[in-house]
Amino acid sequence: MSRQDLLDPEAAVASWRAYLVSRGSISAADADELEDHLRAQIDDLCAAGLERDEAVLIAVKRMGRQDEIAGEYALEHSRRMWKQLVTGGLERPRRTDSVGVMLGFAVLAAVLVKLPGLVGAPLVPAVLDGGVLALAAVAAFVAWRSRPPRAVILVAAVVFALVAALAAGYPFGEASDTVVVFGLHAPVLLWLTVGALYCGAGWRSGARRMDFVRFTGEWLVYLALFALGGGVLMGLTAAVFSALGADPEVVLAEWVAPCGAAGAAVVAVWLVGAKQEVIENMAPVLGRVFTPLFTIAVLAMLAGACASGGFRSYREVLIIVDVLLVVVAGLVLYVLSAQQPTDRPGWTERIQLVLVLAAFALDGFALVAMLGRIGDGGPTPNRVVALGVNLVLLIGLAGSAWLLGRRAFGRDASIRRLLAWQTGYLPVYGTWALLVVVVVPPLFSFR
Repeated sequence: MSRQDLLDPEAAVASWRAYLVSRGSISAADADELEDHLRAQIDDLCAAGLERDEAVLIAVKRMGRQDEIAGEYALEHSRRMWKQLVTGGLERPRRTDSVGVMLGFAVLAAVLVKLPGLVGAPLVPAVLDGGVLALAAVAAFVAWRSRPPRAVILVAAVVFALVAALAAGYPFGEASDTVVVFGLHAPVLLWLTVGALYCGAGWRSGARRMDFVRFTGEWLVYLALFALGGGVLMGLTAAVFSALGADPEVVLAEWVAPCGAAGAAVVAVWLVGAKQEVIENMAPVLGRVFTPLFTIAVLAMLAGACASGGFRSYREVLIIVDVLLVVVAGLVLYVLSAQQPTDRPGWTERIQLVLVLAAFALDGFALVAMLGRIGDGGPTPNRVVALGVNLVLLIGLAGSAWLLGRRAFGRDASIRRLLAWQTGYLPVYGTWALLVVVVVPPLFSFR
C-alpha cells in the first residue's frame, strides 16, 4: 500500500482488493466476498472504538496474505459442498448451540408467555406482555449464541423493557383499534432489535444485516413447518378427546398453543444455526418461485383497481393490499439475498422490476383511497397507521424500482447499491414501528 492509501481507508481497501485479483488465483466473485468479509471486520473494529484508518490496517493484517486466504476460502467451500452433497451437513454443534441450552431457553419462553396471566394481569396486558416476554427469551438465546457487545445488549434490553412497560401501562380496551396497531407493530420493532443482537458489533454493516435477513427467512420457514405440524397434532388430540367425551379446547387454546409457539420460536433459532450450511438458500428459493406468481397477482389487482376506479369503498381490500405490499418487499429482499455481487442481470431482475412497479402503482391507488377515507370520516388509528405504512413502503419500493431498473437495463449492473438500499432501509421500518408503538395509542386516547 502507498502512503496515500494508508491515509484514505477506501483507497486502502481498493488497493487490497486489486492485489488479490492481480494474483490470478482468486476470481472477481471470490474477491467480492472476501472484500465484504474485510469490510465487516473493519466495521467491527470501528464499533470497538478504533479510527477507520487504524481499523483498515488491522483488518488487512488479520486477513493475512492472499495465498493463505485463498487456501482457507477453498477449504471452507469444499467442506460446505461435501456436507451438503454427502453427509447432509451434520457436524458436532458448538457449545453455544448445545441442545441443553436450547431446551432451557425454549422452556423459559414457554413459561414467560403465560407469566403475566398467571400473576393476575388483565387479558390485554397479559397477552401483549406474554408475547414481549417470549420474544425476550428468543432475544436472550440469540445473544447467547452471537455474544454481542454489552452496549448492544443494553440497548436491546431498554427496547424490550419499554415495550413491556407500555403494554402493561397503556389503558387499552379489549376491542380498541389502538391495541391492534400496537400488537402488529411491537413484534416488528422487537424482531429488529433481535437483529441488532444477531449482528452484534457489525450491526451497521450491510453484509451483517443481510445475514440477519437470511436468518429471518429460514426462521420463518421453520416456524411455518412447526405451525403446520402443531396444528395437525392439536387437531388429532382434540378429535380423540372429543370422542372420549372430554373438551380439551380450553387447554389446547390457552396453554398448548401459546406455550408451544413460544418454545418453537427458540427451537427454530437453534435449527437455523445448526443446519444453516444446508438450508441457507431455502427462503431465497421460495422467493424465486413465488415472485412470478405474485407478479401476476399484483398485475391482476392493479387491473381491477383501474377498472373499478380504486379501493376507496373497500376497507377489506385495503388491508389485503397492505399485506401484499409487505410480502412484495420481502420477496425482493430475499431474492436479492441469494445473489452474488458479480451476478449479471437476467430474467429475475426484469420480473422483479415488473413486480415492484406494479406494487408501486397499487400502493398509489391505496394511498389515494386512504386519503379519501380520512377526508370523509376523519382520522382513526387504523387509517393513520395504514397511511403511514403505505408511505414507508412507497419510498422503499420507489428506491428498489429505480435501482432495479438501472440494473435490468444495464445502466448499473452492480448489485451492491441495490443491496445497500435494501439493508439500509431496514432501520426505517424499525423507526416507524417505534413511532406507532409509543405515539399512536395515546394520540388517539387508546380508542
